[in-house]
Amino acid sequence: MPQKLVIVESPAKARTLVKMLGKGYEVKASMGHVRDLPKSDLGVDVENDFAPKYVNVKEKKKVVGEIKEAANGASAIYLATDPDREGEAISWHLVQAANLQKDGVPIRRVVFHEITKDAVEAAFRKPRSVDMNLVDAQQARRILDRLVGYKLSPLLWRKVRTGLSAGRVQSSALKLIVDREREISEFKPQEYWVIKAELAKPRRHQESFWADFVGLANGDKIPLETAEQSGTVVEELRRAAYKVEDVRTKELSRQPAAPFITSTLQQEAYRKLRFSADRTMRIAQQLYEGLPIGNEGMVGLITYMRTDSTHIASSALAEAREFISKKYGDKYLPHSPRQFVKKSKFAQEAHEAIRPTGVMREPTTLKQYLDADQAKLYELIWKRMVASQMAAMLMNSTTVDVTAHVDPRHQGYLLRAGSSVVTFPGFSTLYTEGKDEGDEFANGKATLPELSASDPLNLVSLPRPEQRFTQPPARYTEASLIKALEQKGIGRPSTYASIVSVVLQRDYVKKVQGKFHAEELGSVVSDLLAQNFPDVAGLGFTAHMEEELDAIARGEKAWVPVLREFYEPFSKDLTRAMEKVERVKFKEEPAGEPCPTCGRPMVVKLGRYGKFIACPGYPECRTTRPFYIKLGIRCPECGGDIIERESKRKKVFYGCSNYPNCKFITGRRPLATPCPKCKGLLTLYSRGRAKCEKCSYSGPLVDEESLEQETVTPVSPAVHGKTGYS
Repeated sequence: MPQKLVIVESPAKARTLVKMLGKGYEVKASMGHVRDLPKSDLGVDVENDFAPKYVNVKEKKKVVGEIKEAANGASAIYLATDPDREGEAISWHLVQAANLQKDGVPIRRVVFHEITKDAVEAAFRKPRSVDMNLVDAQQARRILDRLVGYKLSPLLWRKVRTGLSAGRVQSSALKLIVDREREISEFKPQEYWVIKAELAKPRRHQESFWADFVGLANGDKIPLETAEQSGTVVEELRRAAYKVEDVRTKELSRQPAAPFITSTLQQEAYRKLRFSADRTMRIAQQLYEGLPIGNEGMVGLITYMRTDSTHIASSALAEAREFISKKYGDKYLPHSPRQFVKKSKFAQEAHEAIRPTGVMREPTTLKQYLDADQAKLYELIWKRMVASQMAAMLMNSTTVDVTAHVDPRHQGYLLRAGSSVVTFPGFSTLYTEGKDEGDEFANGKATLPELSASDPLNLVSLPRPEQRFTQPPARYTEASLIKALEQKGIGRPSTYASIVSVVLQRDYVKKVQGKFHAEELGSVVSDLLAQNFPDVAGLGFTAHMEEELDAIARGEKAWVPVLREFYEPFSKDLTRAMEKVERVKFKEEPAGEPCPTCGRPMVVKLGRYGKFIACPGYPECRTTRPFYIKLGIRCPECGGDIIERESKRKKVFYGCSNYPNCKFITGRRPLATPCPKCKGLLTLYSRGRAKCEKCSYSGPLVDEESLEQETVTPVSPAVHGKTGYS
């Protein structure tokens, strides 16, 4: 009897479905896309309604042949690729590439958002045809990106440097990083001073508390911008009389966060697990496609991981509420299931949020079946989902206003203290998000003694004012960059991870201690695109194009007019830029050393593989040396210089300049201050903390400001063995 052929994308998904569908079904994996635009040329007929010239992927010839052979004897063909635009397009391409359309053999599309027996069987009971609106939206995106990439790259080769490339969405992400870098470099710190007073009731053995200086007693602020200003206030506070002016207590409630969508999963996995976006999606794919779980066999543990919907199926809500009631009691259960409304206006297909396919599968019961990364990510997803259906966290927040009266002619000063006490933990018993600055619920607010209005207070201590400076905006991390991309409507759930990866690969930015630093080359490319292609490089335009693609997916717009509207002005801008933009000349900085061949002073140049040190006498003298950053810190193993290096994946690390004779290496930033325990090398472990490379010491950073003030100088030898002129 002829079998029914099911085609999926990955072998792991195929193995899971084979066991669920049983006899009568044969499952084949396409291993992703089987057709694409050619790499050797544009592959788009601009003059003929942007007709794409698809070619079969050479590496998939064997796979396509196997699918074609299996289809010859099949009674029906089911396309079970992923439930998004990309998956829909892969299904459509499969039909064309493998010539699946045959008389009398039905071809149906099945869609499921979780790989469980119930979900798969339900999908096969309600098959549909391929949705050409979704296919057209994916085609439009692919052609749009090809037009931008293949048309802009030659411009960059001619005007900046050979080997460069540009992408529509990646250019917007690069602009975000470059703009932030400029904000930081142009930021002018403003001095200000902080005054704190330790106070207590007059009676003996009373608990003291700290209050912050606010300003005048009427609430008006007093600028404390100099040591003299703060010193004057402190002198008056030393002789002031203190009393409690007002005590305010209010109950606050905090609701749990929504279940994960793609962007929030990537952000939280970075904050809590330090997983890159690419690593997070790779592990999530494994959890979705299915893993062998004891007697259950192959099981998909989470729902589809590329989604921007916070919707949860009613059956999953009921299961979560049942679990919470049994595990924590009814007081941890809201009166009704909590529904979340997605905040992003750029949402597309209505998928579910990322959740466990079975809440009753607690993380602890699965650890023996999962590797370390899979277990960590599953636990994160499971806790987020269950916590989203738990009761709110309740807290009493108390604010105490204290007045300091100097003399009858002076209206006095206002100081303020605060505390927060959790009265009911609610969802925080199970899960809380990474803390944000300014969070009223963040830990660390000390409790206050019992105070009432008009209570007199004694001044216990008044330390010297603390000098501080306003801080520039923080550089983007993977988490904050993805958050910014989502908020501005740049990219979609399926593209966030690739956007981050591509920006790093192109030498436009580098990653230091988890933060993106714009390189000179990145700034030059971003500026050139922004000045000559404001539409393509503009953040608003990129978001607008995403909305246009969404409209195509909904069947509200045709894809050819959308591309034409973009391409006509873009083509004119490209012609003008080719003619009028002058070739960029990079500033050459002195390297501080003579050329060993001809004696000329060496300079720092920017080449195809990044910065390098070269003789300015090129082409007569071709002497070059790679560029390193010297930290002025000695290697703990041989006493050589520790230098900043860069891996092939563009991640910064630190090693000894005597490599390969000395192979000392660390991924953490070395510090000039030695370890207080063994005098070994301290490295920056996390914000405000240091860790020794030699012993087990871990403690607070002694002098973090010195980290930002260290000077750097270029040194050698080789970076990946690549040097030379562009």
